[in-house]
Amino acid sequence: MLKNLVRVLRNGGKRNTCTKEERLLAQLDLSRLPRHVAIIMDGNGRWAQKRGLPRTCGHRAGVESLRDTVRACAELGIGYLTVYAFSTENWKRPRDEVDVLMNLLVEYLHKEIEELCANDIRLHPIGRLQDLPPHVKKALDMAISRTRNNQRMVLNLALNYGGRIELVDAVRSIVREALAGNLSPEQITESTIAGHLYTAGQPDPDLLIRPSGDYRVSNFLLWQLSYTEFWMTTVMWPDFRRVHLLQALVDFQRRERRFGGLIRGEKKCSGTES
Repeated sequence: MLKNLVRVLRNGGKRNTCTKEERLLAQLDLSRLPRHVAIIMDGNGRWAQKRGLPRTCGHRAGVESLRDTVRACAELGIGYLTVYAFSTENWKRPRDEVDVLMNLLVEYLHKEIEELCANDIRLHPIGRLQDLPPHVKKALDMAISRTRNNQRMVLNLALNYGGRIELVDAVRSIVREALAGNLSPEQITESTIAGHLYTAGQPDPDLLIRPSGDYRVSNFLLWQLSYTEFWMTTVMWPDFRRVHLLQALVDFQRRERRFGGLIRGEKKCSGTES
């Protein structure tokens, strides 16, 4: 349905809106969508516990939210979507929960590969992938290969990912170049560091969505989030659907992004600067 509504709006057509999703979509300026959206998929365990279910049931329910969100972002024309699937700290969880998460990932990749290809989405996993279990790496290799030439949207799947670890890996890579005589300390700039991150070559996220009511970045994209707009909701990730994504996008478009500067025409007070 979203695909048809987007087509109507892009063609300049009008439609009598009735559902909340349609009303939100009608408010969107499709020419000013964020290029890159990042999401911390949080609240699966709490969602399950609230219903008297094992935590693993929450993770399985969250897969449907991921499917719906990926599809909606592709239909809207968002170029990059980064989702936080498994952090470097998540290994501390009970072994059976970790195993379920890994198996769910493999199941997701095999079930969704055809739709990813049909929607022209390229999978780009980020993190210390070498430390993942063999069967997970095999599934990732398959998905990377199958989607390699897709161009509509890039889906960054953060696995065994940590923002500080990413910076450590970037520094190590830069140091290796310096020791090889290919780089001097004076040549190291912000662009140099950005070029050695897992997301090298991609725009930084314009919008970060955090479900579950928490107010922290949880070691996610620490470098890339410098000027990202945050959108928080108490909705748990398994309940997150495209209507919530549209709410976030509408709110994003209402904000004034300054990037440390002033809005054109805005006057600053004499002797002060904000």
